[in-house]
Amino acid sequence: MSAPAPSIAIQAESFDTAAEIARVTADLGGRAGAVVTFSGLCRDEGGRLASLELEHYPGMAEAELSRVAAEAAARWPLQALRVIHRYGRVRPGDGIVLVITASSHRVAAFEAASFLMDYLKTRAPFWKREHLADGTIGAWVEATAQDDAAADRWS
Repeated sequence: MSAPAPSIAIQAESFDTAAEIARVTADLGGRAGAVVTFSGLCRDEGGRLASLELEHYPGMAEAELSRVAAEAAARWPLQALRVIHRYGRVRPGDGIVLVITASSHRVAAFEAASFLMDYLKTRAPFWKREHLADGTIGAWVEATAQDDAAADRWS
């Protein structure tokens, strides 16, 4: 049985992690032996950050996330895959991204989730700008060399 099409959402609204996991696993009928989730949260950067502003190019971002999710589904034997990425202003403690992978075995679920997060962190068409606690607008956030090295392992 082939994996269902990956489920992708790019939204301004917050997400409920538990509800999303329940939605993903509801139709698996015992086929999955592992469900891996990753929730990326907005940090306060030691009290310096008031919020992050996330921008994306509508249409292009959805197509690109769908492409990389399909790549993950082709590389690993997944029963389900869900990616949610937010845009707009997010405050410290708020969720930014959620990745859920389900597979018969844990290794595939972990690797697929890690692959997706490495991609999202370094190459996804989102731009993040800091809004600082002192009221000023900070810098655009770039991927670090460590993030790039993590993503390169999948090439």
